[in-house]
Amino acid sequence: MSHDPHSSRARLLAAGRELFARHGYEGTSTAAIARQAGSSESQLVRWFGGKAGLLEAIFEEAWEPLNQRIADETLGMTDARAAVVTILLLVLEAFDRDHETAAVFLFEGRRVRGDELALSKGFLIFLERLGALITAGQENGSLPKELDPSLLRSALVGAAEGMVRDRLVAARMGRGTPLDSVAIRRVFEALISHLG
Repeated sequence: MSHDPHSSRARLLAAGRELFARHGYEGTSTAAIARQAGSSESQLVRWFGGKAGLLEAIFEEAWEPLNQRIADETLGMTDARAAVVTILLLVLEAFDRDHETAAVFLFEGRRVRGDELALSKGFLIFLERLGALITAGQENGSLPKELDPSLLRSALVGAAEGMVRDRLVAARMGRGTPLDSVAIRRVFEALISHLG
């Protein structure tokens, strides 16, 4: 969903993304977001209902084009292994382009609120697509049938998140890391190729 970058809504999204990435959700106040956006807390409430709604909107705004790209890139792919690697690499590419969104995804993506685990709709769509590809691969024999598809999906997503998170933490601490995109791609391809 594209918005005028100068609108109050767009400025609040950008400010929220930057501040959540830098200070975390809990460490960012609505006043700080409004101040950074050159707006007001009442505008934040008007557009998003509050800080939690803003965080959800940041996720949805990032996931919508990424999920569309994943659908476009994997349309018609018959090699499930290649499709799974493609999906994971598209996510990495998106994280490489936007470090703030990557940090928000990785550090704030699964917030526990009370007894609820809040997952964005876009992330659930991503998980569903990845799971469907894994299942298709198991059905056509390109992925092992003896592995539980939901556990395989979890392992692949966890591996991706772990490597990207380590890379972001190392960058924040000023440490070099061998976890560049090429190295991460090699690990994904090795993981997938050694299945079955």
